[in-house]
Amino acid sequence: MELEDFDACVKDWQDLSAEFKTLENFNREYLSRLDEVGDLQGKCVKELSHHRYRMATLQRSLRKFQPNADKETIEKMRKDMSRREAHLSEIEQTLPKENGLYLKIILGNVNVSILNKNDKFKYKDEYEKFKLILSVIGFVLSIINLITNVRALELAFLFLLVWYYCTLTIRESILKVNGSRIKGWWRLHHFISTVLSGVLLIWPNNTAWYLFRPQFMWFNLYISCVQYLQFRYQQGVLYRLKALGERHNMDITIEGFHSWMWRGLSFLFPFLYFGYILQVYNAYTLYKLSYHEHATWQVPVTSFLFFILFLGNTITTSMVIPQKQKDNTLLALWGSKQTQADKVSFICHFIFGSNLGNCT
Repeated sequence: MELEDFDACVKDWQDLSAEFKTLENFNREYLSRLDEVGDLQGKCVKELSHHRYRMATLQRSLRKFQPNADKETIEKMRKDMSRREAHLSEIEQTLPKENGLYLKIILGNVNVSILNKNDKFKYKDEYEKFKLILSVIGFVLSIINLITNVRALELAFLFLLVWYYCTLTIRESILKVNGSRIKGWWRLHHFISTVLSGVLLIWPNNTAWYLFRPQFMWFNLYISCVQYLQFRYQQGVLYRLKALGERHNMDITIEGFHSWMWRGLSFLFPFLYFGYILQVYNAYTLYKLSYHEHATWQVPVTSFLFFILFLGNTITTSMVIPQKQKDNTLLALWGSKQTQADKVSFICHFIFGSNLGNCT
């Protein structure tokens, strides 16, 4: 709102100048607290490393003295150490971590640690939404490429795949820094998928490509649908964590948790395995095309990469099934004697221990 006269402008400026001094005081206090937080973070990291070093020394000593020591005392110490390690892991999640090699190459030494648990949930949620949005765009472009034959649209779709998988590798590396226990294969999966998409992008516009093109577009249509199902599953997990937690998103009890979790996973598995079958079928089709007179080096390379993805996905997902069954049994047997911190740590591992939804 504009002022009515000049005197009002002068008075308003004087009032604003007084408020600016208050802002300066708040800013000085803020910068001082930031320095204090930085010092405390450094001390915590140092003490954490020292504590783990001494625990490792104690564990080696216990193994050495085990034959002649009191077994009950040793067993009690080991249980206490196991609980202590869980607590140390929780403390570690509140402290900034050093970037891995890949993030150092891409971003340098920029700190990407997210120290607030709510912000971590938001980042995980945004990661899932990003995959959903790109899946929808890929779904639409696949349909357009099936009913049309425009080279520019093909290249746009393939370039989108390259950019999408490159972005996923960065986002998942940030998730890793912030405590996600995503299996190494799924991260490697996206690096391989980036290479695969790049090879497809530079595949010449020849007869071999047009023989494989319709199958590839149908494959991407199916994968987009699977990724949507996976998004619904992941969103359901995050929603339930937030809805069940009365004081904090992760401050929940375990009762009633395992049933819906396992149902969601068991529903996804058939769709995932069918996607893996399509991958090996792509590899087989490309292998046959490699003998075509117009085949270039891109044909056998993409065949090999599709086969590697099929093997890695099938083996990793098959290893997850007994693991989830075991976790399901542990959840059913979960007792009230465990501390809240132990429950939170276990839930974090259960939710973020694997990433099932990567099929392409």
